[in-house]
Amino acid sequence: MSNPRILVVDDEAQLRRALRRSLEGHAYDVREADDGASGLREFDAFKPDVVLLDLMLPDMSGVDVCRELRRKHETPIIVLSVADDEKTKVAALDEGADDYLTKPFGMDELLARIRVALRRGSTNRAQGSEISMGDLVIDIEKRTVRLGGDELHLTPTEYTLLKYLATNAGKVLTHPMILRAVWGAEYTDDTHVLRTYINQLRAKLGDDSGSPRYIRTDTGIGYRFLDPES
Repeated sequence: MSNPRILVVDDEAQLRRALRRSLEGHAYDVREADDGASGLREFDAFKPDVVLLDLMLPDMSGVDVCRELRRKHETPIIVLSVADDEKTKVAALDEGADDYLTKPFGMDELLARIRVALRRGSTNRAQGSEISMGDLVIDIEKRTVRLGGDELHLTPTEYTLLKYLATNAGKVLTHPMILRAVWGAEYTDDTHVLRTYINQLRAKLGDDSGSPRYIRTDTGIGYRFLDPES
């Protein structure tokens, strides 16, 4: 079985070398690209399992690279960027990035995010009749949810929201993405209704927003349903 393939697209040579050394030490095959155009070419030649993508490239925006890749591929993309403003992160996520890390970041955290991305890239949680995550079980066919063996009584909207979050476990979902998927395109600016339903779900799941087991808030950006294996 071949090692997972990681493509690093970043114009900072020192960071690329450090990432390559660390990732190869963890049994990943790694290729590098120093700008967007070469990153797209390397993607076609290398066919990576995960892309690590800087947003500030010399020839094009990393957001544009995300858009180009998402036209044909579902390969997980993890954004690495010094940009800490919410608009930049949301733009990348809305164009198809799966996750982001703000530079500087710890290698252990990056490795954990890569493991989640690889599982998400190879497994569709909604393919079967159940989504099972620890003691939480969502029965797709029966539209029921059980927690620790007890059935939770959710409204239709709460169920749809929970299913969407759990199906995309580990992935950062922006407010507009969730609103579009659950309520429809005309509701993409209604963050109040989303926040209300998230609070209702947390209450029924016995989840603590300060130390979440299931739903984590990415402030100003959206929510992430926590992957129990990450």
